[in-house]
Amino acid sequence: MLNLSVLLEDSARTYPDRTALALGGHRLTYREVDAAAGQVANLLVERGVKPGDKVALSCPNRPEFATVYYGILKAGAVVVPLNILLKRREIAYHLADADAVAYFCFEGAEELPIGREGRQAFDDVDSAEHFFLITAGSDAATTSETLSNALAGQPETFESAVTEATDTAVILYTSGTTGQPKGAELSHGNTMLNVLAANRILRNRPASDSHAVCLPLFHTFGATVQLHVGFSTAATLHLVPRFDAGHIVRLMAEEDITFFAGVPTMWWGLLRELTPDVDVACIAKNLRVGMSGGAALPVELIKEIDDRLGVRILEAYGLSETSPLATIGDPDAPSRPGSIGKPIWGVELKLIRPDWTEVTGAGEIGEIAIRGHNVMTGYHGRPEATAEAIRDGWFRTGDLARRDEDGWYYIVDRSKDMIIRGGYNVYPREVEEVLLTHSAVSLAAVVGVPHESHGEEVKAFVILRGGAEAAPDELVEWSKAQMAGYKYPRIVEIVDSLPMTATGKILKRQLR
Repeated sequence: MLNLSVLLEDSARTYPDRTALALGGHRLTYREVDAAAGQVANLLVERGVKPGDKVALSCPNRPEFATVYYGILKAGAVVVPLNILLKRREIAYHLADADAVAYFCFEGAEELPIGREGRQAFDDVDSAEHFFLITAGSDAATTSETLSNALAGQPETFESAVTEATDTAVILYTSGTTGQPKGAELSHGNTMLNVLAANRILRNRPASDSHAVCLPLFHTFGATVQLHVGFSTAATLHLVPRFDAGHIVRLMAEEDITFFAGVPTMWWGLLRELTPDVDVACIAKNLRVGMSGGAALPVELIKEIDDRLGVRILEAYGLSETSPLATIGDPDAPSRPGSIGKPIWGVELKLIRPDWTEVTGAGEIGEIAIRGHNVMTGYHGRPEATAEAIRDGWFRTGDLARRDEDGWYYIVDRSKDMIIRGGYNVYPREVEEVLLTHSAVSLAAVVGVPHESHGEEVKAFVILRGGAEAAPDELVEWSKAQMAGYKYPRIVEIVDSLPMTATGKILKRQLR
């Protein structure tokens, strides 16, 4: 028997009075979180939800996310976390595709209309039977059953359902950049072993770490590396519903944060807040380790983080389909900027060609394939897609990489983002790395745009550093001197911001 809810339950037994979750002035101990999750589990069972049933959850980084998430697990049901930026049509698709029987949906600020969209989507789906509105205050709508009212009178104790390691614990929907989003089924064993591997690498200490949690918990990175890993070691999780670099800086200074994980744009935003009047030493004094994932961290950013914060950044790599951790830098080895490290314990990597044959030479580029305890059991309801993605236990990722002679891996690019200009392969990340070495460039995103004779042309969207000046033509000429003729961007556009997902990834398809 293995149920992920033990991560919360064990910490609640051992450290019942330690703060588990903090949001502003509101704090919950591990005992209180476990009790609230028990109430959710009792509510679900009372409403007829059975082990294996799918239960959807739309909620920002608030305490209710954790209590509902673990309550679903306690009941033996399957958690289906949804992106809080989805609209009615998209939510309805996910509810129907996952066969969700119940839906917990947050309703709060005007800029986050998920409550209204969620109620309408629920009404559009026949299979969904129970709707619970997670409310942020007394001004919530009364047309739906609120979670607080539904939980009134529910017992706080609950004996977690018996689930096996191979049973599905969560369904994570991929971003759907091609076709409709697919739900990756992760088992209790997938996630539990990923948590144990992460703790082994990060050397987390029981009841001593303090996380700043700005990664969305509905995303695999935040859920595993912060929620599950944090709860497994009785860490205190300071929840940040919406990323604000200034708020993170203040939080680090006031709450003695020891662990911060973020996607590259979050680290970039954090560094931009470290102005001369900020006491960097106060911020960095307790920061034990930093972690980056979700996208490749530019080498220039890694150097700047080390110079200004003095913290070692462990760059990790993984996907929703891999629970997510697959590789990470070695904390005992000298840093190799630009590398995603080596496979974590119990996981294998290899590089393959489109026909699945292996690429063996050091420095050769191939598509990453992964095998191990972290690989999903499959895509929900899509046996053909599962068979296409997994062969003999190996999952092909769509990410292109190379491997050095010591077995360290380096992401080259997403295969779908690769630009083919006049028959030559151009990897956007390589061009972005070069652009970031320009003194005026703060952030860059490179995409391919249609071209009449070359097929595609290289275009760069650039954010300049504060106070810096550089004309597009100047950057084109500078790039021409730095890169091969087929690589450098012929088109440069200066922008104030870049479109990003809720998880902080740059939306290159929107730029295209």
